[in-house]
Amino acid sequence: MHTLSIELEEDEYSLIGIYSTEEDYRLAYLINKHLNTKFTRYKLALDFENSTAEFPLFEYKDENSFINYYLINNKHKSFVKNQQNAGLFGGNYSTISYLIPEQKKIDFFLKIEGDLDSELTLKLLEELNKITQIITAYSIEPTTIKSKNHLIF
Repeated sequence: MHTLSIELEEDEYSLIGIYSTEEDYRLAYLINKHLNTKFTRYKLALDFENSTAEFPLFEYKDENSFINYYLINNKHKSFVKNQQNAGLFGGNYSTISYLIPEQKKIDFFLKIEGDLDSELTLKLLEELNKITQIITAYSIEPTTIKSKNHLIF
């Protein structure tokens, strides 16, 4: 008797954290311009049950190397109008939700899926850090993130 055993691997991907004050569409444009990519806005935003927060997603699929890139905003700002308790400041306020709450300082994540090597990630980091509108970009080990399930889509 033969037994076939199949082990399912977790999706392997690289993750880059990006600090930038640019809007998401502008950052996608700048990355396209400097890295010769073709990020486009994905038709749906990432959203979660029991939350009104939506996180815009830009994707670029490199058909030649079979690598998919996803640029994801880590922050969602929502404005709340509170008419009942106007108070001293008018009652309006904003709240910020985070895709990855334990990484609140990161503005964007660049998720890279496919047949990866560390040299590609290092070259990509080097090129990202040359873009003047990016304050800094650095590699993040996905296994260290508690909310890594938010990056599965």
